[in-house]
Amino acid sequence: MDTATHFVMGLGLAGLSFVDPAVSASGTLAGAVMIATVLASQAPDADTVLRLKDNALYIRNHRGITHSLPFLLLWPLLITLVIGPIFGFLELRPLSHIALWSFIGVAVHVFTDLFNTYGTQAARPFTEKWIAWNIIHIFDPFIFGSHAAAIILWISGICPPVPLFISLYSGIIAYYVWRTLVHWRITRGVRVKDVHHDAGDRYFVIPTISPTRWNVVKAKPDGTYNVGQLNNSKLEWFKHAVCSDHPAVEHSKSHPDIQAFLYFTSYAVADVEELPSGYIVRWGDVRYLHRKQFPFVAVLVMDHNYRALNTYVGWLSSDKLDERFAIYPGT
Repeated sequence: MDTATHFVMGLGLAGLSFVDPAVSASGTLAGAVMIATVLASQAPDADTVLRLKDNALYIRNHRGITHSLPFLLLWPLLITLVIGPIFGFLELRPLSHIALWSFIGVAVHVFTDLFNTYGTQAARPFTEKWIAWNIIHIFDPFIFGSHAAAIILWISGICPPVPLFISLYSGIIAYYVWRTLVHWRITRGVRVKDVHHDAGDRYFVIPTISPTRWNVVKAKPDGTYNVGQLNNSKLEWFKHAVCSDHPAVEHSKSHPDIQAFLYFTSYAVADVEELPSGYIVRWGDVRYLHRKQFPFVAVLVMDHNYRALNTYVGWLSSDKLDERFAIYPGT
C-alpha cells in the first residue's frame, strides 16, 4: 500500500490495541503502543531511503529484504528496544505488549503489500521470488477512507475505540475476502470474454483505483503480450507489446540499471530507437498501463559501440521521457 494508507493503518491498529487490557488501563502504555504501531506500519518501507542514492538501487531492493520473514521479528524488536526505554518501560511485561503490537503493525504492512501488483519478497530467505497477488490497488479509497473516518470518530470522542476498531477491521477483512473472490471470478471469466484467445495464453488481471476497472495482460506463448482493460465487464485491447530482437536490447541487459529493472519484473518488453549517435533502448513493464502507456520504465542510451551514455529507471510518462533524452540528435 502507499505511505498514507500504511500511516492510517498504524493509527487504526493503535485504536484496536485497546482490546488489550494492559493498553486500555495505562495511558502511558497506550501512547507507547500508538507510536510503536505507527512506526511499525512504516518500518518495512525504510528501504525508500535508497532512492536518495540511486533509483535503480531503490527499485531492486524496495519491498525486498525489509519485508522478509526475518524482519517480521527484527523490526518489532528494534522498535520495542527504542520505544520502551523512552517511555520508562524496562520490565518484560509492558515491553511484551509493545513488541506484540509492533509485530502486528509490521505483519499487517507486509501482508497487505502482498495484495498489490508491486508485490514483495516476503518469503526471503527461502526464495527471492516477488509475490504479487494483483488484488488491491496500491491506493484503495475504501481502505484509506474507512480508516480515516474511524480515526476521526475515535479522536473526537464520538465512539469508543474497542467496538469502533473491531468493526473497522471486521469490515476490512470482509473487503479483502470480497476483492479476492472478485479477482478470482474475473480472472476465470476474462478468457471467455476474449474472442481471440489461443491455447497457451495466460491472463493476468490487475487492479486499478476503480473497483469496476481492471487492467488485463495476456501473455502469449511466443513471449509477446496483449495489454488492455476490462471496464464494467467490457474488454478492450490497447496494445500488442513485443520485445525487440535488436542487438542493442541484448547489450542493454549487461547494464546494472537494466539488470535492476529486470530483477524486479518478469513482464518487461523493450523497443529500440536508432539515432545518428547510437541507440535508445526503452524497457517497459506491461503490468502498469496508464493512458495506454507503460510509465514504469528503464531507458538506456548507447553509442554505436553499445557503450552507455545515459540511463534512467523509474516512473515517467512518454512525453517526459522524450524531454529527458531530447539532447540526443534524432530523438
